[in-house]
Amino acid sequence: MPYSPLLIRPMREELLAVGFEELSTAADVDRFLADTNGTALVVVNSVCGCAAGMARPGVRLALREGPRPDRLGTVFAGQDLEATARARAAFGDIPPSSPSMALFKGGELVWFLPRHRIERRDALDVAADLGAAFAEHCAVRA
Repeated sequence: MPYSPLLIRPMREELLAVGFEELSTAADVDRFLADTNGTALVVVNSVCGCAAGMARPGVRLALREGPRPDRLGTVFAGQDLEATARARAAFGDIPPSSPSMALFKGGELVWFLPRHRIERRDALDVAADLGAAFAEHCAVRA
């Protein structure tokens, strides 16, 4: 059963409000990933409870301070089917999961957080994982 756009829009806007670019087509994903300068975080967003309770809030917390990716992009699983499939293709042999997060550096996947590492954890735990990945792979911004 498809979800109402009225339900989905706030779930999208939660990431857009902190600087994410909405990647709603395969072409959007191709363009976003073609830029191999610096670092890029791709979040596979979803309607599930762990996206609302842990993933999206965890991302927002992790972006508040410290190193952060140069670019932020998001696809919405179950809604933007072609865009999500194209993003997942860039994750290599990692099985599809949503929500999930992928960090690219110089165009290469360097870190991935699958759903099973998000479920049954809180937003602070997710933020800590992201923060550690950002500290390892992202430049500190002035």
